[in-house]
Parts: sequence; C-alpha cells; structure tokens
Amino acid sequence: MTALPRQPGLRPPVPAPLSDPGPSSAGLLERESALELLAAEAARAVDGSGRLVLFRAPTGTGRSALLEAAADLGTKRGMRVLRAHASAESSGIPLSLVAQLLDAPHDFDDSQDDDHETPHHLHHPSRLWQLLCELAAGSPLLLAVDDAHLADQESLRWLTEGARRLTGMPVLMVVTERGQYDITPPAPGLAYALPPGVVRMHAVAPLSRAAAEELVRGALGPDTSDTWVDGCVRAGAGNPLLLRALLDDLRAVFPHGNGPEPELPENCAELYSGSFVAAVAWWLRSAGEETIVVARALAELEESAGYFEGGEDEVEPGHGFPGTPGPRPGPAVHGDPGPGHGLGDDFGDFLSELTRTDPERVGGWVTAMIRLGLLRRSPGSGVPRFAHPLLRGAVLDGWPRSHRHALHLRAAELRRHRGDGVEAVAGHLLRTTPGGTERVAEALLDAASDASRAGRTGAAARYLRRALDEPMPRERRAAVLTELGELEFATLRTGGIPRLAEALRLQERPRDRVLAAVNLGNALANRGKPHAALDVMRDLGSLDGEPVLARTAQTASAFFSDHDPEIRRAVYTRLRERAERSPEWISPALRALLIRYEATAGLVSAESAMRQIRRLLTAPEDPLLVPYLLGAAAAVAQWADAPEDAERVIRTGLTEHWLSPLHPVHRSLLNARVDTAAARGHFRWVLEETAGRPGATGGSPRTGASNFLAHRVIALVECGRSAEAERLVAGVNVDEEALGSWEQNRFLYARGVLRASVGDPAGALDDFRECGRRQTGRDVQSPVVTPWRSAAAECHLLLGETPEALALAEEESRYAAVWDTPRVRGRALRVLGTATGGRRGLALTAEAVGLLRGTSLDIELVPALIAHGVQLTAAGQPRSARPLLREAATAAERLGAVRLSGRAEEALRASGARRGNTTLTGRGSLTAGELRIATLASDGRTNAEISALLHLARRTVETHLTSTYRKLGIRRRGDLPAALNSAADEPM
Repeated sequence: MTALPRQPGLRPPVPAPLSDPGPSSAGLLERESALELLAAEAARAVDGSGRLVLFRAPTGTGRSALLEAAADLGTKRGMRVLRAHASAESSGIPLSLVAQLLDAPHDFDDSQDDDHETPHHLHHPSRLWQLLCELAAGSPLLLAVDDAHLADQESLRWLTEGARRLTGMPVLMVVTERGQYDITPPAPGLAYALPPGVVRMHAVAPLSRAAAEELVRGALGPDTSDTWVDGCVRAGAGNPLLLRALLDDLRAVFPHGNGPEPELPENCAELYSGSFVAAVAWWLRSAGEETIVVARALAELEESAGYFEGGEDEVEPGHGFPGTPGPRPGPAVHGDPGPGHGLGDDFGDFLSELTRTDPERVGGWVTAMIRLGLLRRSPGSGVPRFAHPLLRGAVLDGWPRSHRHALHLRAAELRRHRGDGVEAVAGHLLRTTPGGTERVAEALLDAASDASRAGRTGAAARYLRRALDEPMPRERRAAVLTELGELEFATLRTGGIPRLAEALRLQERPRDRVLAAVNLGNALANRGKPHAALDVMRDLGSLDGEPVLARTAQTASAFFSDHDPEIRRAVYTRLRERAERSPEWISPALRALLIRYEATAGLVSAESAMRQIRRLLTAPEDPLLVPYLLGAAAAVAQWADAPEDAERVIRTGLTEHWLSPLHPVHRSLLNARVDTAAARGHFRWVLEETAGRPGATGGSPRTGASNFLAHRVIALVECGRSAEAERLVAGVNVDEEALGSWEQNRFLYARGVLRASVGDPAGALDDFRECGRRQTGRDVQSPVVTPWRSAAAECHLLLGETPEALALAEEESRYAAVWDTPRVRGRALRVLGTATGGRRGLALTAEAVGLLRGTSLDIELVPALIAHGVQLTAAGQPRSARPLLREAATAAERLGAVRLSGRAEEALRASGARRGNTTLTGRGSLTAGELRIATLASDGRTNAEISALLHLARRTVETHLTSTYRKLGIRRRGDLPAALNSAADEPM
C-alpha cells in the first residue's frame, strides 16, 4: 500500500517584499482578538479539551497569516503541529486533505485485511481517525488546515465529524475558510452543521483605514504624502494581500521614494513588476467565474464612462455615460425617480441582465464589495465604481478586447430595449468593433443629432466618427462627412478639411458639388490657405449651364479672397471688369460685394452705398445667393451708421437662413454683429459675446488673431481692464505675417489701442502703421474698417511729432469726407483739430461735437467732447469747457467706458472743477440697448423671447434688465411701463 503524495496548495502569486514593509506584518495588523482566541484555545487543548477554531475571511485578508501564528503558538506550547493546505487540484481526490494532514505512512494498515470492495480502503475515515488518536496520545496536537473551502467532500466530513469528538482530547484544530459573498452561491461552510459548543468561529475583517495608513507609511516612509497614502489605501481596499502587493510594486518603480509624481499612478502599466495585477487576478480567480464576469463588466462600464468625462462637454445624466442607465421616459425623468427606482438600483438590474446573472446575487455582491472597500458608490447617482483606477485596471488586465466589444454590443441592445436614450445606446456602440449593420450607424447618427442640439459638440463628433466606420449609402456618407467637418471646423486644427474633402469627392450632382466645394473652400481659407480654397472652386470646372451655381462659386471665391490681399485685388478686378462688360451677369449678391469693396477703397459715399444696398435687398435673388447678399449688406450698413438696418439684416441671415458655420457668410454676420455693438459702445455685450471666442476659428491658425479677439481687447481697455487685455494678446504673433487676413489687421489695430492705453505710444504707433500698410495692400483706404491714421496721428502727438500727426489727420479727413458719415467725419475732425490746434483746431473739434451730438454714437461723441473741452481750457475758456467735460463724463459712465471716464475726469480737474459723485437715474440714463430691451419687456415679452428677437444671449438680456431696474429705481418687471412713460426723461 502507498500513501497519497502530499498535495502542495496554490499560493497567491505575489513576489516576496523587497524589504521589511514596516513595523507590523500586513497579515497580523488588527488581529489581536484572533490571537487572544488562539492562545486561550491552545491552553485549553494542552489541558486535554480540544476544539475547532474556524477563521472565515475574504480572499487576501490574512487567513494564512493567522494560521502561521497558530502554528508558532502551538510549537511554543509544546504541541505537535500538523499542517495541510487544500487546493482546487486535489479537491477531486477523496480524503486527500486528511491524508496530507496526518501524513499517513506507506505501510499503515498493512496488517489489516484489505477489503477491495471498499473504495479508498487505505485511508478509510476510521483508520485515519485511529491514526490521529495515536498521535494525540504521544503529544498534544495542533492541526492547521488552510483553505478548507477547497477540500474534497470526504475530508470535509472527516473534519466535521472530528470536531464533534475533540472534547476530552489534547487536539486543537485550527481551520481557515474563505468567507466572501460571490455571485455563485457558495457550498455550506465547515461549521454549517456543527453545534456552537464544538467550534469557535472568528470572522477576519479588512484592515481599518488607520492600520492601512500605518502599513503604507511603514513601507514607503513616514514622509509619504497624504495624497499617496490615500491612493494606496483606496487601491488596496484594506486588503493586506492587495496592499502589500501594491507597495512591493511601488518600491520597485520608485526605489528612492514616491518620486516627483504628485499623485499615485492610475495605470497598471506603470507598475511594471506586476505584483498588484497578479494579486488582483488571484483574488478574482478565488471568487469564481461568475464573479469574474460581473467584476469585469462593471470595470469596463466604468472605464468607458470615463471616456466621456473630463472632456470639452458636460454629459447629461442618462445620456453620455456608457453603461450607466439613465431615467426612463415619462414624468419621472424630470423629477424624483421615486423610491426603489434610483439610478443605483437600476444599474444593478442592468448589470445582472448584461452578465446574465442573478440580480439578487449581483446586488448582494455590490453591497459586500462596498463593505470590503473594493467598490464605492458615486456621489449623487449611487452607481458602484471601483475604489481606485488601479483596481479597475487590474480587473480588466488581460481581458481580450473582443470580449469587451461583445459586452458593449450586448449593452447597447439591452439599453435600446429598455427605452434608454439614443446617446446611452450610442455610448456603448462607440466601444464596439466597426463593421456592423446600418442600424448601428443610424443609432450613432441619432445620438449625434441629440448631442448637437444639446450643444455637446465633442460627443456629437465622436458619434459621427464612429458612424463613418459602418456601411451607409454614398449620399448619406457625404452628408455625415459634412456634418462632422462642420464640428471639426470649430474645434480641431485641421478645421475639418480632410472630412470635407472626402465629402466633396463623394458628391455627384452639380449643386451638391458646389455646396461641398464652398464648405471645403471656407475651411481652407480660414486655415490660412486661400489659394487652395480658390483652387477647389476652380476644380469644379465649367458651370456655364448652371448660371446660379456659377455665380455662387464666384461669390464664395470673393469671400475667400478676404484672407489674402493679392487674391482680393485680383478677384475684385475681374468682378469689376465683368460688371462693366456684362452687367446683366452680376447678381444682386455680387453687386453688393462690389459695393462693399468700393466702400473700403474710398470710392463711394455712405449715402450712395446704402441707397444701392436697400435696392438690392428688395431685388429678386436665388436662395443660394441671398446669404452672400445679406453678409455684404450687413457690413455696409454697419459702416454707414445704420445700426438698425445692420441688426435687422444680421437677424435675418442668422435666424431665417440657418447658415452652417461652414458657410462663409455665417462668420461674416457674426463679425458684423460684434462690429455693430462695438460701434455703439456696448462693451459689456461685446465682452459677453466674445467670451471664449478669442481663439475661435476664423483667425489665422498660425497666429490666433481674430476679429473677436480684437474687439475683446478694445472692450477690455475701455472697461479699464488693460492687464487682462495684455494677457490675451501675449500669445498672438502677427509680426511674421506679410499681408494676411483682414482679421490680423484688425488685431494689430486693437493691440495698438492697448499699447497706447498703457503708456506705450511708440509701440502703438508701430502697430497702427503696420495695420495701415497691410490695409493699403488690400486696397482698403477708407477709415470705415480701421481708423488707423487717426490713431497713429494721436500717437505722433504724444511723441511730440506734430507734422507727422497733421499729415495723417488730413489724409484721414479726406477719406472721411468721401464716406461722409458722422462717425468717420466726427472722428477725423476731432483728431485733425487736436493736431491743428489754435482757433482752427477749436473750430474743427467744435464741428466734430456738432456732427456727433444727437446720434447714437456716444462712443465717438465722448472723445470729441473731451478734445474740445481740453482745447477750450488751453485757450483760457475753462468755464465753457466744464459743461462739455461733464457731459463727456456722464456719457462715458453710462457706457461703462472706464478709460474715457477717467480722461474726462482728468480734463475736468485740469479745468479747475470736478464732476460730483452723482448717480445716473431716469429713462434718459438708459443706454440704447437697455432702452430697447426694457421697452420689449414692458410690452410683455419674456427674456427668452427678447433673446430670440434681438439675437442676444439670454444672460445679456438679464444683465441689461438688472441695470435698467437700478437706473429707474424699480424692483419688478411690472413697474417698467410706468417708469418708462414717466416725465422724468432726463438723468438726475
């Protein structure tokens, strides 16, 4: 007869520590009660009365360490220690654990008659018990059995029966058993059928936070940062096995401390020795296959949810978080979902359905893992998440990507059947393998539409990119490429150009090809490639049979030419020549562009230009060309001091024609809108409108300069926030540009205004002159775009260079006389009068004040009043100057123009007086914008209606109304009609 060989148990694949981890062993921290129990039971056994001591604990919490402590204690008390370690490999061999424990000799029971009818006769339970009794007769025994939950059933019955018979025997049986809630219900434990008197069961809990922190600082050093300690504690989840493995990895990666990283690594790839990943893998295998499936599903859902977090979009609950079911359709969506139907509960049902496991077991497992510290619930939603990204990463380590994709495909189908939102479904489809069905593409496209409507452009772009990996018809693909190109146009440095180029290639019908070419050309032009933009339009070939399409291509090319001076001159030279040869070919839109060109070149008056523009706006025009007509008309009306006309045209273009951001007129109208507001001195509105826009598409991709940035800089200067403006312009460099986009020229002018405001007239003069050089290179002579000559003349005056200032002011005055509007003429006369001086200068500044007073151009009237007042003071007429300077200060305060207000106050002090600290009240104190909004509000319009009607941000409407209430001395909207109709029309 031969005894069964010893079956070595499987140990967790964790490498030995590199050094002593600290003052306490990870396995015996906070185990005082267990050690006291062992000491008492060992003394009792030595006295002749044994018992079973059972340690039940989750994987990795130190069961084996307690068993080793029991063995050491038994040795010290003179007990003979017998050991056995159950394993899954030997669980199919009957009584293998008992044979290992007692180490039965090969010739045991040879004298007995073999009964070959009895299976396993050599190790029959009674014979093994007899052997135990013989051993106990020689010395007290301590039987140490590890991982009894893996033992064969016969051994378990032997141990159970033996526990009943230990009373009166000098035998202490110490057994460890895994006690953890798994998805698969466990078999009954060792003590399941034992009376309480024969077994002392002790549950081993995870380490407390204090003990875990002690272990971390003992391993990494007492000076370890709180951030690292917290990360280690959360990643180790109070589990000595996991925590010790993590510390081993960290000491290997950072042998001289925790390194320069401010936080604990969150990617398992950084823990290259792999002890922690191996420990988590052991923990998972111990839990069983169903638990592995659920844990990995939870980890994958959490990781894919993180794909949407922290990005440019805020994801709405129930839409953007893959794997996080949102509220169901119905009344509860907008309120409390009701008891028992919160997001956390719903997620548990979803997870069990996704993994095809018992929902009650899944719920219990989640609760148990939270209790153990491996999971925690997200604040607000209650959705379970792993306690640290390292834990999540280790759970997912080695899981094939194909399995992850299959999980998300099933999740998407489940959520579609559950009635979750299209974005919830699409969030899973993003993580699946491309090449599915058209239904997958449609789900992604529906989600993109929802995300776009909600303003989540980043999410919409992700859905569209993934949809393009699925099969779809040619025309549909072209449309999706265009939509994606539109989103990338505003967010990526590529400007969506590759998408738009592919969309153009797929188009077959002439109309679609022209529209696609316009989109691509606009993207190229806005990325500093106007030559390539015109090449795209030329590659369309002959459109002689399609006159409307030919005019559309020609008009779009004219818009693209604004980005390059040479192209602009060439394009408009050809247009003007064709207008002379074939006037009937020139459509209203092209005619409007020619008027716009002539206005900037100083070839036409404002009166003539507006007369022609108004006539063109009433002329019949093809819908494809109407937006171009509106874009040109808005610019001309704004230059011609016709802000009401300009705003009406802008609203029509933006609200009635639904222009895509890819359309060249879309940005033109936005620019005209901010130009109009700036011309009226509405600096607060400009700051609100340009917030977040300085780096928006439309400026040079190499410099970042844009019209929005220029207006924001000037508005900040006028509002007394020059330091903020300086920070904005610091990263913009247009010095290397030759004669680039008009927006760069506008930026140069704005930077000059900023430099002049901070006491750098020489630097400002350089900017103004460079702006003028580039404007001249574009055939732009009129001051309607940027009055650089007047600004440069003022700098010359500050530098004491009067002749140079006078020459520029006279030239500006000549061009201003051609355009002949109060704004440009008043400004030119003001600067010319200042440069001229004397009685002639007084007359010129007085004429400027007369031109501007009574208009809605307070932003130009204020400096004219100041200039005239300063000259009167210098001429010895301070009494005549003071009323003008007070008027200037009052108007500047009403505009919120801090810089101009300061200049007026300074001039007042120089005249021997100062303006009292009066508060502006009454209807007359309202700005034009405040009065317009207040009037609409008094007529019963809501803020939303006013916002839509005036094409303003709702916050802008609210800000204006708040200021209006203060000035009118009212508190309620219902008081507006009476306050506006009162007799107190002047400021008090």
